[in-house]
This record gives sequence, structure tokens and C-alpha cells, in this order.
Amino acid sequence: MSVANQSESLTGKLLIAMPGMGDPRFDRSVVYLCDHSDKGAMGLIVNKPNPRLSFSDLLKQLEIDVSPRGPALKVHFGGPVEIGRGFVLHSPDYASATSTLEIDDAFSMTATVDVIEDIANGAGPERAFFALGYSGWGPGQLESEIGQNGWLTCDATRDIVFAVEDAEKWMAALGELGVDALTLSAAAGRA
Repeated sequence: MSVANQSESLTGKLLIAMPGMGDPRFDRSVVYLCDHSDKGAMGLIVNKPNPRLSFSDLLKQLEIDVSPRGPALKVHFGGPVEIGRGFVLHSPDYASATSTLEIDDAFSMTATVDVIEDIANGAGPERAFFALGYSGWGPGQLESEIGQNGWLTCDATRDIVFAVEDAEKWMAALGELGVDALTLSAAAGRA
């Protein structure tokens, strides 16, 4: 388990919501941190599918034709900020002609419509995760929440983000730490 200090960047890590967090939007959430610095943090919840919107419905709304080679992605709730904006977390084998953030050797993120068009046409990244909205924290806010026992952190794996079923990601992330969910407490403590 890791507690962030001001100099430790958590970019490319997973945040695992602790029981009793108090914000129902993040209950049992797993958040992939796309960026973390002294200016704040930005991430995508990777285990909350949006049951009201399918990827094909989204493509129709954007007037994007779908190739038979295009994958059937789920639409996820990435967080409560800019919920109408789309973000694609993906394998690093793809780079948008417009703008792709290379996070680390395993993950990149693109938030422009060209990646959605490429995915629809079967020319997108090998692995992709789509979310509407993102999770954001101001300077020092995430560190404070971690210090108050709101989050655990662990290394992100491609399997947890891209392959594990959404309902199993929280337990899988805890498993990366060797933590059993039954042993978690919502109360913070100091040794």
C-alpha cells in the first residue's frame, strides 16, 4: 500500500476506493490516474459502465459510420467532471494525429474524436477503454483524501484496466496489493 506525499507522482497508478469513502459516485471505484502533479490529478474510473448508453449509440450521435471490424466497446462513467466529453484510455500502439498523451509504456490516452473514428473503423488501438467524463482533484486534494483513508494505490496492469470484468476490477486491484476486502476498515488510523 502506498500513501502519496507531495513529491511522489501517482501518474499511471490505480486508486482503489476504500469502504466508507462518503461519495457514492466513487463507491468501490477503481480510478486509473492519467496525470498527477503538484497542480492536481486527473483520472478515469475504469469499473463503472454507463448502462444508458452503448458505444454504437454514441457513434450514431456523432454520425460516425461503423466498420464491421470495429470493436464493441462499453461506455463508462469516467468521473463527474465534463461528463459530456469522451476519453479513450488505450494501449500505446496508437497515436492520434491530433493529440495523444503518452502516460507510460503500457497506457496512452486520447480525448479527440479521431480515435473514436479509428476505433469504429477497426484502425484504432489494440486495447481501448472508453469513458465519458473524468475524475479530477485540485492541488493537494488527492493526497489529503489518501491521508484520510479514502484511497489505496497500486500499480496499474493492462489486465485490470482492459480485460477484467467491470464488476471484478475492485477486487482484482485489491488483490494486486494482497488485500482481502473483508479486512478493510473505513476508519483511518495512525501508528
